[in-house]
Amino acid sequence: MKEVKKIDIHAHVTRYPEFSPICPGTGLRFPSAEELIEIYDKLNIERGILLPIISPECQWDQFSNGDVISLAREYPDRFSWFCNVDPRAQTQDPKADLSYLLNHYKALGAKGVGEMTSHLYADDPHVDNLFAHAAACDLPVIIHIGPQEANCYGLIDEVGLPRIEKMLKKHPDLKLIGHSQPFWAEISDDVTQENRNTYPPGKVREGRLPKLMREYGNLYCDLSAGSGHNAMSRDPEYAASFLTEFADRIYLGLDVCATNNQHQYQREEFLNGLVADGAISEETYYKIVRGNAAKLLGLDE
Repeated sequence: MKEVKKIDIHAHVTRYPEFSPICPGTGLRFPSAEELIEIYDKLNIERGILLPIISPECQWDQFSNGDVISLAREYPDRFSWFCNVDPRAQTQDPKADLSYLLNHYKALGAKGVGEMTSHLYADDPHVDNLFAHAAACDLPVIIHIGPQEANCYGLIDEVGLPRIEKMLKKHPDLKLIGHSQPFWAEISDDVTQENRNTYPPGKVREGRLPKLMREYGNLYCDLSAGSGHNAMSRDPEYAASFLTEFADRIYLGLDVCATNNQHQYQREEFLNGLVADGAISEETYYKIVRGNAAKLLGLDE
């Protein structure tokens, strides 16, 4: 297989690791830029897209728009960036002109919005407003789905993602990039409220996600974290079919959130194995690990 310089659409780092709080549950912190670049070099990843974290519901530490801009300028050959704007920004008015902020960051080089982790219902008027402005500014949005109102983070939706579907239908010009356990659990019809925030095992019986992908050309997928890897590796035969059918709307993502994460290496081995076995074509592989993101970033393929 021809070696491909990959692009990671889902990157988080801490700007100041010496000041970053340690997660009590794991005893770990986000990687620094230098630590993430070490991982990139092992996986032949040319560039990552840094995603700010601005919602207090999400992590123990925040990572501002200014942080990502400064790091992208410090490592211009390794990082691009998305901006992040909370749907309640400016006036906490669901009719606020969020295009003002989005266009400000777009002029500075932002290629999208995310990761959106605000803990609001996916069709909340504030979220609806942000989606409308993101579409108007031609900025894709990476979203994290949360399964319930408490003890989690991300846009809240029920089994079957009816609220996300409502937004996809209302904003046909919005490019929505889905991510998280409740998003990827919908690849199979055995998803329940009890298992949707985990990593469901077993053969895939086609679920709501592929049906939404077919119906809405503005829905995209981010393969990052354990959730994306599990959705693929639980049923390699179905994964090959899914990746091939939706190859133009799937992005490689890592979402390394702790210095000891291993899912990025497991995903690399899995995708390489699909190509080696002839389950997916080299063209499909290229689109997912580089081509789609290169188009988004305006890079030479």
